[in-house]
Amino acid sequence: MLSSLTISEAHKKMKAKEISAEELMRSCLERIDAVDTKINAVIWHDAERALQEAKKIDQKKSFDDPLAGIPFLTKDVYCEVGIPTTACSNILRNKNYVPPFESTTTKRLKARGALSIGKVNTDEFTMGGSTETSCYGVTKNPWDQTRVAGGSSGGSAAAVSADECIFSLGTDTGGSIRQPASFCSCAGLRVTYGRTSRFGAMSMASSLDTTGPLAKTVEDLAIILQAIAGKDPLDATTGDAPVPDYQAGLTKLLKGLRIGLPKEYFLPGMNKEVEAAIRESAKVFQSLGATIVDVSLPMTKYAVATYYVLCPSEVSSNMARYDGIRFGHTVEKPENLIDYYERVRSEGFGAEVKRRIMVGTFALSAGYFDAYYRKAQQVRTLICKDFNDAFTTVDLILSPVAPNPALKIGEHAGDPVAMYLEDVFTIPQAMAGIPALSLPCGFSKDNLPIGLQLAGPQWSEELLLRAGYAFERETEWHTKKPAL
Repeated sequence: MLSSLTISEAHKKMKAKEISAEELMRSCLERIDAVDTKINAVIWHDAERALQEAKKIDQKKSFDDPLAGIPFLTKDVYCEVGIPTTACSNILRNKNYVPPFESTTTKRLKARGALSIGKVNTDEFTMGGSTETSCYGVTKNPWDQTRVAGGSSGGSAAAVSADECIFSLGTDTGGSIRQPASFCSCAGLRVTYGRTSRFGAMSMASSLDTTGPLAKTVEDLAIILQAIAGKDPLDATTGDAPVPDYQAGLTKLLKGLRIGLPKEYFLPGMNKEVEAAIRESAKVFQSLGATIVDVSLPMTKYAVATYYVLCPSEVSSNMARYDGIRFGHTVEKPENLIDYYERVRSEGFGAEVKRRIMVGTFALSAGYFDAYYRKAQQVRTLICKDFNDAFTTVDLILSPVAPNPALKIGEHAGDPVAMYLEDVFTIPQAMAGIPALSLPCGFSKDNLPIGLQLAGPQWSEELLLRAGYAFERETEWHTKKPAL
């Protein structure tokens, strides 16, 4: 099955003229038709359009670029010209919003010859950790369809795991690439804040959002990041830091590398199989020449509470643009402008979006701003200091991605706080703006994937990818496939 190839494998075959871009695209489309009714990852695709784009690549007969002819799926928050983009929310879906502009990330990939198949499921406006808040329904985990694929990039991770594409795009605000990658057994990278452009990706929390890839291997992540990283004049938050040759750096040895194990990430009550898998992973890194060092990140216990003040505050601001005036859902015969706004937003937004708007508006309101928002920003600074202090003694930090394997669908229905607490290991890195890599490192007794997380200082993606690549070469977890 060609759709099971990695970017590197597919590139070699196309360059050797063993397969065509059209054949590769057709394999992905056939796979979507065969399995997506089971997992609900792909919410929109145009097979005819995708095949036509693949034929154009074949006609050029140039496969020097490793991304030329490679099919990918895009999280439904990336704007693409002429392609419906709804953020999986009825406020845009009800009017079938089609953007007139292209996100920088998809534009850069397409300029390299990568081929967009269509859109994948996400929590509404990326608000959630299970893809259960989507107006298109929940995405199911390819390894166990009674469980969630994670979120908010659940559709992105499930599609990669199920071989519906060669790679996918996601976004990570508080763990939305890393957690679903862990739940579905694929590789996912949260980049340094400012490493990739956010232009054209619908915002949830602007000081936390990042755009990034999910793929089948670390090598593939390096290839994708090479294409999408770098300064973007359309996004003032992108940094001027140079973009290294990520693929060239993969094979460097790990001898002398110091990896920290934070005691705060091994909590009482966490899943024992998850803890055991991470500790076994530490031994693998030791065998590769790395030194394992115990470290402490004492502010970790405040990260979730801090995040759920700051994130909703930014949500409250960003969601104000969805008022039904310029685009999106509308209502008939309003009594006045206030009635129009209330009905548009009440009908268009789901429960989780409304909850975060209300929490954020409260935290920003007069009389509460200093007590909540300002205090949360101060704690965020202390969380950043935690990591900065740790990185004076270690090069990377190893931890679980999540305290448990994939949750049962509906397990936290009606209990949003319990769902928020599932992000306890992925939120701190987001608060500090540092990069983190999620990799498969084991399976539970129920055959559910378990992921490890490697975090590094700002702009250390090259080192993260090198360490992840070395781990993959020593293990076989990433080669296992779900039975669909």
